Amino acid sequence: MKLNRYLESTLLKPTVTEREIDLLIADAIVEQFIGICVPPFWVKKVKRELRESDIQVVTVIGFPFGYETTAAKVAEAHAALEAGADELDVVWCQTAFHSGMTWPKIELAQLAKVAHASEKILKVIIETAYLSPVQIQEACLICQDAGADFVKTSTGYAPSGAKVEDISLMRQVLPSTVGIKASGGIKTLEQALALIQAGADRLGTSAAKSLMDAWRSEKA
Repeated sequence: MKLNRYLESTLLKPTVTEREIDLLIADAIVEQFIGICVPPFWVKKVKRELRESDIQVVTVIGFPFGYETTAAKVAEAHAALEAGADELDVVWCQTAFHSGMTWPKIELAQLAKVAHASEKILKVIIETAYLSPVQIQEACLICQDAGADFVKTSTGYAPSGAKVEDISLMRQVLPSTVGIKASGGIKTLEQALALIQAGADRLGTSAAKSLMDAWRSEKA
């Protein structure tokens, strides 16, 4: 297994600086992560710096609560794609889902259409911390039916992040054609490997570099 090809090195805190972005890019190039996830503001710079590599430029839409209108999210998606994003991690309309509305599927279908028209990837953040097991199953099916390429556990802003039991449940529900991205609170190699074993195809983490260091240390 190549751990680096599971890792999306993530930098989504409120006080991101250009120096931190430069370090994120440098580490990604050295480690050859599958991708780096940055705020939309930094997508154009990151794409320019990574143009010669196969590292995916990932950004967020409707982050972190998904409150925006569908029109606003669609506009965000178009802007991110024009700036050079390869993958869009959208926070779905939590308020609509918890109100029992069908709107999340309609919204996600529109966003999937935008992403796929540019041959890009759509990941949907369902924020598992606020969902029961039954709701996680329902959410996964909505994302699948709407055309999502991945379902993602967390924003990192909820009380808890990725859990092995949630990943296992999601993998049971989703077909192999829909990926799973675990994110939120992934800090140790033990956690990372357990999530991959449970069925995660991607790990979004701000600790990607230290995970690689731990991986190499264990292999030595």
